[in-house]
Amino acid sequence: MMRKSIFAALLAMGAALHTTVAAQEKAVLSAQVYGYQQEMVYFDCLQTPLIAAEFHTNPGEEHLYSFECEGLMCLTINGRTTVMLLPGDSLHVEMNYEGKNAKVDYSGTERAVHNNRLLKSIDNLKRSMRYRSDLLGCVVLDIKPKTRIDDARTLMEKATALIEKSQASEEAKNYARAIIDYDVYMSFIEYPVMYESTRGLSLAEQEIGDYWSIAEGYTLRTDKEALRCPEYASLLMRYCFYLNEKAAKAKGEQYAMPTKMEDMYRELVACYEGDLRDYVLYTLLRNFIMNGKEIERADALYKDYIEKYNTSTFHKGILEMLLQ
Repeated sequence: MMRKSIFAALLAMGAALHTTVAAQEKAVLSAQVYGYQQEMVYFDCLQTPLIAAEFHTNPGEEHLYSFECEGLMCLTINGRTTVMLLPGDSLHVEMNYEGKNAKVDYSGTERAVHNNRLLKSIDNLKRSMRYRSDLLGCVVLDIKPKTRIDDARTLMEKATALIEKSQASEEAKNYARAIIDYDVYMSFIEYPVMYESTRGLSLAEQEIGDYWSIAEGYTLRTDKEALRCPEYASLLMRYCFYLNEKAAKAKGEQYAMPTKMEDMYRELVACYEGDLRDYVLYTLLRNFIMNGKEIERADALYKDYIEKYNTSTFHKGILEMLLQ
């Protein structure tokens, strides 16, 4: 019942938002679902909570949803299967469940099919490598940091080759590159310290070389597709705190990673500029607001963000609606 009331409110907000944004084009997603044991089929957009749909599960029935958008959108079907649409795309997904996993086939406009086959090929690559995105799960399985980092480098090499030879659009390739950056560089900068704190093996004993140079030379992505990728926002935040801790150590100072929204906001403001800063601040505020606790704390930061750092009308519109 709670999901349905939130869903109805978001649909109303979405309708209002879509009337105010120019240069919209329609995208169409349809799905036929077989073997799914839950009552409802859900479509949820990763880029905005204002694009969502739900249907009663009925094997073989076509669940059809069209929406207006001005850029790349990724929707999850039942929270596990991610599909990508660009303005003007039409994509049909046939899903056959065996337990929690589904075999997926795509049809529709050529670009949409190629784009989603690329995403699926990367998922298949990670599955074949047994490459988990859940770093805590890797700790539980006692995957050593050296092994994880070696696997991350292999993933980067193989995924880059898949992306380069794919017939997908450049927008889809950019988005895929951002996802791979997240999988690889979070393994570089987050996994060793996570392993140290939980397994007690110090960074110096992990056989990974110099932890503070492991991400040296990384070039941040600024293309608009990377700045639509939720995983990439998480990487940007963690990378900022990594750089700040590195700078503190170079000065012989202690550093504590921020845990409060206000402290995170201040560090991110100082770390990034332009569209990168807009994206991480928007993501921080959106996640805090959607968590639904002490929302009033976001008001002052939201005003500061809009006045000084907002560059995206898309981000501004979503936050305005969420705060209503």
